[in-house]
Amino acid sequence: MSNLAVSANAAADPVDALIKSIRIPPRPSLLVDLQCELARDDPSPAAIGQIIGRDVGMSGALLKLANSSFYGGKRKAKSIDQAIIFLGINQVAALMTGLLARQAIGADNQALAHFWDVSSRRAQAMLFLARRLHIGEPDVAHTFGLFCDTGVPLLLDRFPGYAATLAEAAQDPLRPLTALEDERHSTNHAAIGCLLARNWGLSTDVSWAILHHQDYSVLDDTATADAVRALVALSVLAESAIAQYHGMASSLEWDKGGARACAYLGLDTDEIDELLDALQECFHALD
Repeated sequence: MSNLAVSANAAADPVDALIKSIRIPPRPSLLVDLQCELARDDPSPAAIGQIIGRDVGMSGALLKLANSSFYGGKRKAKSIDQAIIFLGINQVAALMTGLLARQAIGADNQALAHFWDVSSRRAQAMLFLARRLHIGEPDVAHTFGLFCDTGVPLLLDRFPGYAATLAEAAQDPLRPLTALEDERHSTNHAAIGCLLARNWGLSTDVSWAILHHQDYSVLDDTATADAVRALVALSVLAESAIAQYHGMASSLEWDKGGARACAYLGLDTDEIDELLDALQECFHALD
């Protein structure tokens, strides 16, 4: 499935029925309230603090994350209100959205521990790259990085044989990972991740970037929004950095999309190496 928009008249379409059978976690009410406040002409930091403060567990987790070396720097927030002042409402909202995603999809599931570790590092890498290269909005890049593979655990829950599909597809040096998913399951993690992002009210740029994040031809498509192409290009660098962090000599995703990503971002080999080295330092600082 190359496009999430399975046609509207597909009531009898088996693919449409299949997608409806996949458990998409509903958007948390806390996120709904948070997004409503952010959509105001002048969002109130105090109101956002009150919304987050309704859930003591989420508040504590957010405060711990906000005070980490990566996000918090030298200033340590003692309350959600201080975290909002130090980080800004958009970054706090992005962190909160990520925490709610982990809770909804299965943060306590040991089988997903590696998945969430990679997702967290991707989000951190996307945030770092967006800030360093001054491309797009850092909080949007962070959200995309965390959500881009959220279709994976949902498909693992739906298809008993999906883990084998994922493992095999991840070793294919030529085709997009989504190609084998489509062949075996009539859908793929990018499409399901896009559906989740839409259902959760995430931005259109994030949703479409999730849908296309392993279709690197989109980087050459001038009809696609620059914000979407930028997120996809940055994700290729992030994947390469994560592969290096895990001791891999190379990244298949970099082999597939690295040249296009570099061309889109206007970066040469030395600049890429410098960014990847900086990301390694960033990752190790979080260990």
